Amino acid sequence: MHSGSDTVGIADDEIIAGRIILGIKTIRDHLGCSVHDALDAYVARYRVLRRERPDDFATGHEEYWANFYS
Repeated sequence: MHSGSDTVGIADDEIIAGRIILGIKTIRDHLGCSVHDALDAYVARYRVLRRERPDDFATGHEEYWANFYS
């Protein structure tokens, strides 16, 4: 069983690296939720990481999401 803190950062590496699909899959597998709910969780965590760790991202916001269509 995972603690809440484990869940919070479960896909941080994928999010920071811009591996959107893998990050969504990681969240979905971990939480056992729908793709839509995993995407919502991904975006919410992305926003937190952008705010708290902006220097960890290699690209800006626009470039990060440029080729992702949901």
